[in-house]
Amino acid sequence: MKLILETERLIIRNYVATDVIDAAEFLMDEETMYYIPETFKSLSELQQFIVAPEHTNNYLPVELKSSGKIIGHISFMDVFQGHTYEIGWVFNKKYQGQGYAFEAAKAIMMDGFSNRALHRIIATAQPQNSSSWKLMERLNMRREAHHIACIPFQDTWWDEFYYAILKDEMK
Repeated sequence: MKLILETERLIIRNYVATDVIDAAEFLMDEETMYYIPETFKSLSELQQFIVAPEHTNNYLPVELKSSGKIIGHISFMDVFQGHTYEIGWVFNKKYQGQGYAFEAAKAIMMDGFSNRALHRIIATAQPQNSSSWKLMERLNMRREAHHIACIPFQDTWWDEFYYAILKDEMK
């Protein structure tokens, strides 16, 4: 297991096959995944996803130091020639509202600006997903756009907020 980052309460690392049970608690939960496009119908499908080589450094499980439990994950991927990355998160609903997403996202962002020489990090959220866009604002990201009816969802279209932060704005 390759250790990516460590914070006061968390370890952020690469997925291993044995993480599938903990990951299923949030990645296969309909309520938790409501705003997330990736859906998984079986444990085997989820396991294939988390150990796929192309996902190794893009989807990082967030592990509680105190128990070793995987409580969420951060997605962090190159969207523009190595200088702009997109960040996202999904956390087990049992662990939401305790600052874990903020702690993990901030650590990933700081590392991206310090060690990957990133210039910019972006994030998106639907207006209805206030927990997510409020977290973006707590991370000092600014709302740069409100895209209207841009994401197809069932029989309708969702809007999307677009947030960003530059390296010199990160605190």
